[in-house]
Amino acid sequence: MKKFLLIFAFVLSFSGVFAQSKPDALVLYRSGNYPEAIKICEQEIIINPRNIDSYCVLCWSLVRNRQYAEAEVRATEARKIAPGDVRLMEVLGEAKYYQGKNGEALEMFRTYIANAPSNAARIGNAYYYMGEIYIRQGKYQHADISMTTAVYTEPLVDLWWTRCGYAREMAGSYASALDAYSKAIELNASQADAARGKERVAARLR
Repeated sequence: MKKFLLIFAFVLSFSGVFAQSKPDALVLYRSGNYPEAIKICEQEIIINPRNIDSYCVLCWSLVRNRQYAEAEVRATEARKIAPGDVRLMEVLGEAKYYQGKNGEALEMFRTYIANAPSNAARIGNAYYYMGEIYIRQGKYQHADISMTTAVYTEPLVDLWWTRCGYAREMAGSYASALDAYSKAIELNASQADAARGKERVAARLR
């Protein structure tokens, strides 16, 4: 019995060491090592083809590595296993957005927002991307609403305030555009697009 317990303890100890030495794909993703994160996730999916967490990190890494078409393929593949996973909805929206598939991306972001909790990690991102799509489409009032929601959700992103200002400027809402551009500059004094936008709308308001 003692011999069995010793062997069992050794196996547990070895397993713990192996688990600690195994690279963590999410840590690699967060550190910006996207190629290595992709490699680890692919290995995990081979071992467990229904590992949705691995699919999510894989797709996030593919998007950040600018492999948008591959990210779309893998996210679509994963959604066949877990169609209700909101993480897959959002990243699929991003993959489509970066490929210029505006209508499909917009639909995915809407689906994500409809299904995700109000405090979900990427709610702000979804509204930001929707705003960018509306700007592409020339629907500036829609863009204003989306960008305003994005900055309300995450008020410390200077780029989002800049783009919010642009949407408002294009919609003819110069006073509120000035407020958005000013906020962007307050957050980042070197935000050149915001500075130029502020000059334009200030001239309109004189």
